[in-house]
Amino acid sequence: MQNGLPDLVCLSHLRWNFVFQRPQHLMSRFARERRVFFVEEPAWGPGPTSLKVVRSPEGVWVATPHIHVEGATQVTPDPPPGTRVEPETLMAVQRELLAALLADHGVDDFVLWYYTPMAMAFSEHLTPRAVVYDCMDELSAFSGAPPVLLQREGELLRRADVMFTGGHHLYEAKRERHPNVHPFPSSVDVPHFAQARQGLADPSDQASIPHPRIGYCGVIDERMDLALLEAVARARPDWQLVMVGPVVKISPDSLPRLPNIHYLGGKKYQELPAYMAGWDVAMLPFARTQATRFLSPTKTPEYLSAGRPVVSTSIRDVVRPYGELDLVRIADTPEDFIRAVEANLSQSRAEWLPRVDEFLSRLSWDHTWSGMKGHIDQAVAARPRWNLESTSVSQPDM
Repeated sequence: MQNGLPDLVCLSHLRWNFVFQRPQHLMSRFARERRVFFVEEPAWGPGPTSLKVVRSPEGVWVATPHIHVEGATQVTPDPPPGTRVEPETLMAVQRELLAALLADHGVDDFVLWYYTPMAMAFSEHLTPRAVVYDCMDELSAFSGAPPVLLQREGELLRRADVMFTGGHHLYEAKRERHPNVHPFPSSVDVPHFAQARQGLADPSDQASIPHPRIGYCGVIDERMDLALLEAVARARPDWQLVMVGPVVKISPDSLPRLPNIHYLGGKKYQELPAYMAGWDVAMLPFARTQATRFLSPTKTPEYLSAGRPVVSTSIRDVVRPYGELDLVRIADTPEDFIRAVEANLSQSRAEWLPRVDEFLSRLSWDHTWSGMKGHIDQAVAARPRWNLESTSVSQPDM
């Protein structure tokens, strides 16, 4: 406990050092006032099964379960090919490691925050002051989602004191399933991305790419409309499509390879404004599938903060409000996408940018965090403090 506030224990399917997004923004702010423990999914490799705990520059304690793999030579985020671990065994190990984390750091009064319902399997025995479910996306619609995920989510919804959703469309789908659910679309650190408007120096791996540049920044995965990307690149070989971000859950061999499509890999959060500063137009080329049905891209307000005109496919939480307010152009076919980019390349920003800034003035991660904190404080106040001092916590047998 710090400052008289319960600690916060966050169970996440996303890694802290992967992409700086919603969990990182929120947990960093909570860490300014209380202890925050961010528990990742396991890593696999040589060495004993253990829990690696490090403190991030933002003050968050990041805990990574390390699972021993016989014969492994390096640590990987997924089990090496041929490795078989029974789900019950893995859950038991994660339960023991989580118990050790709480015991070693004296965590006995805490809020339990879930990003993945799958974590219920090793944490349902805990007795927190309040349970939070921050539903960023409809994970069950993703490729490879475990069949048991929906069952776990049902269990989590019954246990959660408060639920947040990452967008308004997702809120509409979930609001009948929980009595205390609130939409909190992802926000933006406007000053950080507004640096792009100051004419930052081009990063070395982007500097030699000709203009006009149409840029994307974010995870490159199954949600990308790769056919659209390829069609636009083929139709306009004079345009350069710049893709900044890690390739995840799809084979790099599936990506369209053309001279005017440039894959620059993942970048640090601090580097992103410099890349955006060198783009003429920003894009969100998402496919319209079950995996993107409830998507609320954080990149929309980040692009706008950077002063970049945007073209997006018709993702519901982009169309409303950004498309309806004429802040972002919406296009789905290659032909319409090209026309939208051409319109953005030729438009004057004198009238558009002030409207962008007026809209962005109502968005901030501080505002989102404050709103969430208010709901959590109410949930904590509504529950009596559990007598955790009398609860025994087992230590892992490594």
